[in-house]
Order: sequence, then C-alpha cells, then structure tokens
Amino acid sequence: MAAGGLFWRATRPIPVRTAAPASNIEVRVFGIGTVEAQVLSKVGFQIGGKVVALAADQGDRVAAGALLAKLDDAAQRAKVMKTQAAERQAAANLARSQAQQARAQISYQQKKLVSERRQALAGRGSVSQEQADDAQTSEGLAGSDVRVAAADAGVAAALRDDAAAQLQIENVVLAQHELRSPFEARVIARHKELGSVANAGEAVFTLIEPQSIWVRAYIDEALAGGLEIGQTVFVRLRSEPDRTFEAGIVRIDQENDRLTEERRVYVRCRGCDPRHQIRILGEQAEVEIVKRVIPSGIFAPLKFVTGYDGRFGTVWLLENGRLARLRVEFGERLLDGRLQLVSPLPQGSALVVDSRTDLREGRAAYAMQASGS
Repeated sequence: MAAGGLFWRATRPIPVRTAAPASNIEVRVFGIGTVEAQVLSKVGFQIGGKVVALAADQGDRVAAGALLAKLDDAAQRAKVMKTQAAERQAAANLARSQAQQARAQISYQQKKLVSERRQALAGRGSVSQEQADDAQTSEGLAGSDVRVAAADAGVAAALRDDAAAQLQIENVVLAQHELRSPFEARVIARHKELGSVANAGEAVFTLIEPQSIWVRAYIDEALAGGLEIGQTVFVRLRSEPDRTFEAGIVRIDQENDRLTEERRVYVRCRGCDPRHQIRILGEQAEVEIVKRVIPSGIFAPLKFVTGYDGRFGTVWLLENGRLARLRVEFGERLLDGRLQLVSPLPQGSALVVDSRTDLREGRAAYAMQASGS
C-alpha cells in the first residue's frame, strides 16, 4: 500500500506554470557612457599680456560676443593715438597737395591763354616772335607743374591710405586685448586669474554650447545591430539613479572601437533644460536604447532554458497534458533576461516556465497559472 502511494505521488499530474503571450514588448540595449559636449572650445587671447579684468567664471552662461577677459592695453592705446595723429597728418598733406594741384592747373590755364593770344598777335606782327616763344615756353612749364602737382597729390593720397590701414591694424590689435565669447556658451573652467600673464593662444576659459550636450555611450557591437538615428533612449545619471531622462540617438560612429569591440552612440536629451539637467561633463550615465517593439510573442526567462548558445536552447513544453523537451530557436534577448521564442510551438502546446525539480518527459501535467510579461 505504501508502494502504491509512492507510485501515485510520482505519477500523478502536477500543476506547472506556463508562459502566456506578451504584447508590445520593448527590445532595449544597455550601454555605459559619459556626459560630453559636442561643441567645446578652449578660448584664449591671440596676443600675450597681463590679465587686468575677468568678467566670467565657471558655471556662468554668457551671450555670444560677451566680454570674458581683458589684457592691459595702455601701450596699444598709445599706438592707436599715435597712428590717429599720423592719419590726420597724412590727410592734411593730401589736402595741401590737392590745393597745389588746383593752383598749378589755374596757372597753366592762364599761361595757355596768354600763349594763344601772343601767337595770334605774332602772326599779325603786333608782337615779336621772341615774346610769342617765351609765352609758349611758360605754357609748357606750367603744364609740367600741373603733372608734378598731380603726382604729389597721388603720393599724398597713398600715404593717407597707408596711415588709415595702419590705424585699422592697430585697432584690430587693440581689440585683441579683449576676449569675447564666440557663441552663446556656458563656462566650464577658468584657467587664469587677475594679474597673471596669458601667452598667445593659451587657454583662458573652456566653453561649451549648452544645447550641444549629449551622452557618448558605448554599446557592445554584438548588440548594436539595428541601432538607428532617432531611436528613443532612456538615460540615468549616476548622480540621480532614481530618475531617467528621455533622449534620442543623434549620431552613431561609423567605426567601432577595435580594442573594446564597442560602438559609440551619441544621444541627446529631448526635453532637458540645459541649465539644470545633464550638465556636468564627464559624469557617468547608463543608457537603455529602445531598438524596437515586438507587437506580440512568447518569452522564456533564461533560467528556464538549458544549453542556450546565443541562438538555440532547450525548454519544457506542456503538450496534450504531458511534459516534453524541445530544442527551439530564440531571437531577441531582453534586459530582464527573457528570450524571444522564434520557433513555432506545436499545436496546442504551451511553454513551461516553472522551477519545479520533478519535471520529466512524459509526465502528466496541467497548466496551473499563466505567466505574463
């Protein structure tokens, strides 16, 4: 009788949990990255000098063209004043040359008229030929004076233009004593303080364009298939682990990292305020990329699959009231460890997702409860 009881207990139908079809399942890819800025500039002066003014510090937001810092410009201002005086002198010389040119022209016209009259009178015998020749010579000399005066005026005009160009150069150099923001920016770092000497080209500030902040994430190339620009991404900062930000893929590098075998993906927040969210460069971030959505399917938790090799594995089925083993093909692997069942199941069968230790092929069983997504 005891033996019969043991036999009945070993052969009686047992309840097992089965997997019910799940719908609208997101296939997500996980990656680790850091907060970076696409537009980052280390700005400094084009010339060297002593810093006498600083108008910004790290964390400040500055408008395009805003003054950031200034060098001692006393010597350069003196050069500008000297060049302004030289330009005024050149302009005065030009005016004098132009007046002399006008005077020479008038003298030439007067002597030309005298020469013409004396030539006519000489023809009638009213004046001597010598007087006519003298008048003609005076006319020629006056014409030469006109050409000399015109040349002097041209030289004076060139000197005036040279002085104006030199003044412009000095003003450009003077403007280079001021450092201004090349775009609307946020100051990440200030590298110089008042009184320090900044060399030409040396960084004084590090600026970023706030709207260009993104997360550079690294995705295992084995999981990177199907990634596309515009896909939705959920970002979690290390400093705010209980909060996620919705973002989107804006760039995918066209070359993988050969050493780590990872693909670089850049994601940018879709609704973040650049003054507050995702603003600390270099902070670690976790990303989950929604690669696609599976409308409907059956998913098996990995712990209920044996011999899984990345594509195939063996599962338990409940088929016509009996347990059976079946090797099936899987597709996507979800972040929670579930595997998408690709192989069609036999008609009337169900996938068993139960951790019972008394499962064996051919044993009678019945579905106790369906396990959803």
